Amino acid sequence: MKRSTILLSALVLAVFSAGSAMAATDDLDIRRLNSSLDQLSADPVLGGYAQAEQARAREAINQMAQFKPKDKEHAHYLYIAERRVDIAKAMAQFQDAQSKSAQLDREHDSILLEASRLDAEMARRQLEQQRAQNQMIQEEAARLQQQGVEYSQALDQAKAEGDKARQVAAAQAKVANAAKKQAALAEAAARAMRDASSSDGAADPAPTPKKKKSSNGN
Repeated sequence: MKRSTILLSALVLAVFSAGSAMAATDDLDIRRLNSSLDQLSADPVLGGYAQAEQARAREAINQMAQFKPKDKEHAHYLYIAERRVDIAKAMAQFQDAQSKSAQLDREHDSILLEASRLDAEMARRQLEQQRAQNQMIQEEAARLQQQGVEYSQALDQAKAEGDKARQVAAAQAKVANAAKKQAALAEAAARAMRDASSSDGAADPAPTPKKKKSSNGN
């Protein structure tokens, strides 16, 4: 009788120990999965992502906790819970990567926009510089054209004055020639008069006056 009691006690202890080991294993899986989700939720970068996937993972862990390790459904829900946790982690990392990629895209677009703005500003400045240069060229061309007109007018005036001076010189030359001719004629006339006077004196000399006789007969 005593031996039977000992065997029964040993059997009960063995069953209890096996149940306790299973329960400990079950609790360990639950703690492991919950700890993994807690770490994900508390992560300053990933914790805000994959909220729906984290909720599904916790729901799967709760469903697994409703079954004992010896139940055939337990292994099924353990597998689902583990996959849900993995999916939550992967989705959080994916959403974080998407967010970073979107941020990079925004920064890239901002850089492109700034580059386009700088290009537009540079093009505008170059256009303004080109316009200023064209304006200077037009003003210089107008100045040179006006200067050319003034030079042409001065040349025409100088030509006209030269023509007038030549006309005056020609007239003065004519007057001088006429004066020379008149002087020559006057000199010839004077010479002729002198020659004529000399010829008249030689041909008819003046008579010598006669002496009167004295009263005493001398």
